[in-house]
Amino acid sequence: MGRRQKLVPITDAGRDKGKLFVVHEMDASQGEWWAIRAILALTRAGVEIPENLQGQGWAGLAILGFRGLLGIKDEDVKPLLDEMWDSCVAYIPDPKDQKIYRGAGPMSVGALVESDVEEVMTRVQLRSEAFTLHTGFSLADLKSKDSTSSTTTSADSPAV
Repeated sequence: MGRRQKLVPITDAGRDKGKLFVVHEMDASQGEWWAIRAILALTRAGVEIPENLQGQGWAGLAILGFRGLLGIKDEDVKPLLDEMWDSCVAYIPDPKDQKIYRGAGPMSVGALVESDVEEVMTRVQLRSEAFTLHTGFSLADLKSKDSTSSTTTSADSPAV
């Protein structure tokens, strides 16, 4: 069974409207190491990680929520965000030929170029999709659960 991927059409107004991207899942060893480094960076930043989440990789990150990454120092978070971008995001220049794309993935014809993504919110959306692909939780799901749960965080009540 191949790694998961998701087509992401950009529908929001702006320079990227109408563009099509594909978000790829990292392979297991890279994804595990990425998530462990993110949790270690959260720990170094003073975020309290419950003992039952230590060593849980993406599952632990899903429970902590993507917003938790905002507490990480910039020198720790930039390599993680760069790796997520380079390993997960690809642009499909011609939606009629989805086998040709730039960026991450086994069929890539080259690296993304700066003009492939022209809006900051597109980058945010694509990172969110990559997080969702790896954790099984969307940021919207986490936010809705957070707004209906108490202020404490447990393995049963994800918070962002």
